[in-house]
Amino acid sequence: MDAVRVTMLRELLAETPWIDRTCGFAGTLRETARPGGLLLVGTEAEEPWHLAAHLSDEAAYADLPELSPVLVRHHVPAGAPPHLAVPLARLEEARRGETVFVVAPEAAGEGLLERVHDARRVGATVLALEAADPELRGLAHEALTVAPAPDAPSFELVQHLVSAAAGDPTTTPRRPAPGLRGRLSRLLDHLTAPPPPLGW
Repeated sequence: MDAVRVTMLRELLAETPWIDRTCGFAGTLRETARPGGLLLVGTEAEEPWHLAAHLSDEAAYADLPELSPVLVRHHVPAGAPPHLAVPLARLEEARRGETVFVVAPEAAGEGLLERVHDARRVGATVLALEAADPELRGLAHEALTVAPAPDAPSFELVQHLVSAAAGDPTTTPRRPAPGLRGRLSRLLDHLTAPPPPLGW
C-alpha cells in the first residue's frame, strides 16, 4: 500500500480511535526497536510477510535501521536465503534490549507462547498485534487488539497503519497511565528475571 492510500485510509478512520491506537503502538515499536534486534514472528499458519516488507521499506525511507525486522519463521525450507532462514529457535536467544513483535491474526499456539514468555523473562520487550489471543495479550508489554467488529478495520489494514506510523517522525509512543496493570507487569518482570551473576 502506497503513501497516498495510507493517507486516504487515515482520513477515513480519523473519527475513530484507530489512528490514535495504531500511532501509539507504532511509537512504542520505534522506541523499543534496535538495529538487528527487532524480531518479527507470526503464527505457524500465518507469517507476517507483508508487514516485514513494509517495515523494511519504512526503515529505508526514514533512515531508521532499527525498524528493519528479522523475520523469524516456524518452518524454514531447505535452501532459503539467510534473511529468510531464521528459525523459531532465534526467540530462545532473545536478550534484554531486543524486541519480540508477535503478529497473530489467530491464536499464537503453545510453543510460540512459551518462547515469548521466556524472551520476556530474560528482558526482551514483547509487543503483540493480535485478534483473538488473550494469553498473548497478557504476555505483551503492549498489545494492539484487532477484534472483529463492524466499525473495525481489517487486520491487514491495521498492519499497514502500524508500519506507516512507525516510520513517521511525528509519531510518539503511547504512555499508559500508571495503574494496577502496570505495577503487576513490572512485578512480573522482576519476579521472573534471572538472578544476577555471582560476583566472583
